[in-house]
Amino acid sequence: MQIPRIVTTTAANDLIARLKEMHGPLMFHQSGGCCDGSQPMCFNDGEFRVGGSDVCLGEVEGCRFYMSADQFEYWKHTQLILNVTPGRGSSFSLEIPLGVRFFIESRLFTDEELENLQPLLQVETVYRNSPAGS
Repeated sequence: MQIPRIVTTTAANDLIARLKEMHGPLMFHQSGGCCDGSQPMCFNDGEFRVGGSDVCLGEVEGCRFYMSADQFEYWKHTQLILNVTPGRGSSFSLEIPLGVRFFIESRLFTDEELENLQPLLQVETVYRNSPAGS
């Protein structure tokens, strides 16, 4: 059995379902910047441009979860757990107007889990509303 690199809590699943009802298909990105920039951000699918400097850890509730490659180097030995907390971050993430924000918890993979990780997904670099291949 392959071990996922990113999982969610029930609270995160509930919030993702609510955001999908409000906004349609979603995606996540975590940049590794400072302050709120290091928090996972939720966007309409295709709204945030990803490319060669990002990796796709997998999907949560049908939404791709991307992280900057530099940040992934620090976190590659951990399973990320997407959760929700009350409070208002200062980002453009879709959940902010609801008075909550996503955050990441983590745990170290065991040696056995490291040998059975799900592979990273290919990052797609064709963007919605852009000519094909641009």
